[in-house]
Amino acid sequence: MRMSTSHYTIITAIAAFFLSAAVLSAVGPARAGDVLPPFKDDLFSKQAILQTGDDGAFEVIDYDEMRDINDRDQIPQKRVQQKYVALGIRKAQVDETLSLDGVRLDVTRVGQAQNAAFTVIFIHGRDGDRRLGANDYSFGGNFNRLKNLVAGNGGVYYSPTVRSFDSNGVAAIAGLIRYASAQSPGRPIILSCASMGSQVCWGIARDEGSVQRLKGMLVMSGVTDPDFTRSGFYKAKLPLWFAHGSRDPVYAASTQQALFESLRKAKYPTHFTLFQTGNHGTPIRMIDWRRVLNWFLAG
Repeated sequence: MRMSTSHYTIITAIAAFFLSAAVLSAVGPARAGDVLPPFKDDLFSKQAILQTGDDGAFEVIDYDEMRDINDRDQIPQKRVQQKYVALGIRKAQVDETLSLDGVRLDVTRVGQAQNAAFTVIFIHGRDGDRRLGANDYSFGGNFNRLKNLVAGNGGVYYSPTVRSFDSNGVAAIAGLIRYASAQSPGRPIILSCASMGSQVCWGIARDEGSVQRLKGMLVMSGVTDPDFTRSGFYKAKLPLWFAHGSRDPVYAASTQQALFESLRKAKYPTHFTLFQTGNHGTPIRMIDWRRVLNWFLAG
C-alpha cells in the first residue's frame, strides 16, 4: 500500500513526539529558569571552575588531558566510552542535500525539519565536513550530547559541509539560516562555529537577513574580527559566547579575550570560557552545550 505525503508527515511528527518524550522522561526535570532539561550532566557538566570575573561572564575551567581525553575515551581522540553516548537519537538523523537559492548544500540534519522548537547550526573548521559535527564518538561524545539536547527537546540540529570559508561559504550558511527560519517561523536559531569556521560566523554577523533571524552565536577556538563592532549583529546586541583553550597554537586565546573584554566594557551580552591548558580542539570536546544553549534560549 502506498503512503500519501500527508500520512507520512503525520507519522513522522508522531515519531518525533515520542522520541522527544522519551528523552525528556529519561533526563528528569530541569532547574528553574532552564529551557533544556539535564542530559548526562554528571558526565559533561561537572567542570571545576578555577576563576571567574566580570560578574561571572568570564570563567577559567580546569582541563587535564590525561583525565579529559585518556580517561574518557576508549580509544583516545577517536572513540569515547559507551556511557557518554545515547545512540537512539540516530533515528532522527538524516543526510540530505538542500537546494538554497540554487546553491546545493550537504547537511546532516538531526530532528524534525519543520516546526522545530529551535535550531542549532554547527560550522566545522578546515578539512572538516558535515560528518564532523554529527560524529557520536569523537570529541568525547560531545556532539552526541548536543544532538540529544537539541532533537530530543523538539529542536533541529544542522551540521553542514562548508566548502570554503569566504563569501561563498557565508552565502551558503546565510541560505541555510533562511531555510531553517522558513521551516520554523519565529523560532530561535543559534549559530556555532569552530576554528577557521569562525570566519563564517563573522561573515554572517554582517548579513542583515541572517542577523534578523539569529538568537546568538558561539565561537570556539576561532579567529578574531577586529571590525565586529561595525556589524549588524553587534548593533542588534545579540548574545555572543566565546570558548578557547589557553594553549591554542593556531589562534591565540588572548586576541579573543581582548575582544571579549572590550565588549564587556560596552555592556554587550557576552560570555568567555577559557579552558586552562586547553589546546585548539579542547572547546569542541569540553564545551557544556546544555549550559550554553540555555543561556541563549533563556535570553
